[in-house]
Amino acid sequence: QVQLVESGGGLVQAGESLRLSCAASGRTFGINAMGWFRQAPGKEREFVSAITNSGNDRYYANSVTGRSTISRDNAKNTVYLQMNSLKPEDTAVYYCVAGSSIGVYDYWGQGTQVTVSS
Repeated sequence: QVQLVESGGGLVQAGESLRLSCAASGRTFGINAMGWFRQAPGKEREFVSAITNSGNDRYYANSVTGRSTISRDNAKNTVYLQMNSLKPEDTAVYYCVAGSSIGVYDYWGQGTQVTVSS
């Protein structure tokens, strides 16, 4: 099993930045991709960003492209999501995911709340 623990969420004002972190532990040898989803109140869960182990392949939702950067530290089994120029519509619970490849996410974290006030 793989455990994912997110951190870095909080309450910020529009225009500010946050960096989310997700640390993976357990049987991580089969993890080749990690990323983030989010779910806003009353909405479906949606993809935000993902990155491969090498860091060479990174993917972003249109809604965060240009404002967010995903990165990872393989030595720490940790993935980061730097979010800039935050908007109220970014308010959501952000979930870290991990899996064997991009788009195949077997593991989910508990989520961290991000709230952006206008």
